Amino acid sequence: MWLFLAFLLVPLIEIGLFIQVGGLIGLWPTLLIVVLTAIAGTSLVRSQGRLALGQVQRSFRNLNDPTEPLAHGAMILFAGALLLTPGFFTDTCGLLLLIPAVRKAVFTYFRSRVTVSTVNFSHPGMRPSEDNPDIVEGDYFEVERPKSPTHQPSGWTKH
Repeated sequence: MWLFLAFLLVPLIEIGLFIQVGGLIGLWPTLLIVVLTAIAGTSLVRSQGRLALGQVQRSFRNLNDPTEPLAHGAMILFAGALLLTPGFFTDTCGLLLLIPAVRKAVFTYFRSRVTVSTVNFSHPGMRPSEDNPDIVEGDYFEVERPKSPTHQPSGWTKH
């Protein structure tokens, strides 16, 4: 239901804003604003995206929970899609999502409404200790199942 309302209301809002702004400043300045916001938005998304990617990489490198940096990256990607969509309403929403404080507020809101599992990392250098009693060392090897004697090639591969 919410998705249907979004697909119905957003174009109506955009059409209304185009009519109002176009009536105030004219057709060509209105179109110029739409093109300029797309260009500026693309540049902002690129720079913000690099920062978010760096934060994700840092969280993996430091073995921290990557949930928030990944969410910020997703919101930046969504902001880019909104900025590339022609319109004043979508441009405003996209620009708002490029503000880190707004993204943080959106993340906090959704985190309170969604159950988030914790992420625990371990690597070969970690050893069981009093601080980490849950780490268990072990070795593994892959076991291939023997083919049955009636197994025939499928014809798709050379055997």
